[in-house]
Amino acid sequence: MGKQFSSILPEHQEFIQRQHIFFVGSAPLSKTGHVNLSPKGYDSFRILSDQRVAYLDLAGSGNETSAHIIENGRVTIMFCAFEGTPSVLKLYGTGTVALPDTKQWNELYPLFNPLPGARQIIVVDIHMVQNSCGFAVPFMTYTSEREKLKEVSIQMGEEALKRYAYEKNLESIDGLPTAFAFNKSNIN
Repeated sequence: MGKQFSSILPEHQEFIQRQHIFFVGSAPLSKTGHVNLSPKGYDSFRILSDQRVAYLDLAGSGNETSAHIIENGRVTIMFCAFEGTPSVLKLYGTGTVALPDTKQWNELYPLFNPLPGARQIIVVDIHMVQNSCGFAVPFMTYTSEREKLKEVSIQMGEEALKRYAYEKNLESIDGLPTAFAFNKSNIN
């Protein structure tokens, strides 16, 4: 078992800021529900305090994290070193979902560089940070970001992306409602 902390320490923050990718894990309460694990990239992660983080979630074909947060709040974020000293850092917490045109979105969105396809902001209140060795994580060299999501998002346009979210991202693969299901009045 790794070392556990009640908050993000300065050395954790430095490690997080060096990473090019992070992973988000969530799960429904049902024993037969599907556990979700999603890789996230771009400059989409922000540390708000030593116990609160947020990431700008971009358009996609699924919306599992939102559904699981709505159902039970549980979410884990993991960073791992593919370069340099081995390390795995996990942030365990309870999440909320901020949708565009809400007070929370308007407060948080200016903290991010604008990214085409931004659909929601996931905010996580951290109750435990765990650091472990990461000795088995392979070395991998970062080359660049993929531009395809940005290109498709720009090509579709904001209104089409909003319609897509309210048509295709209303529920999880297990049928749980996402934040979009509770805000259908926002779609024109």
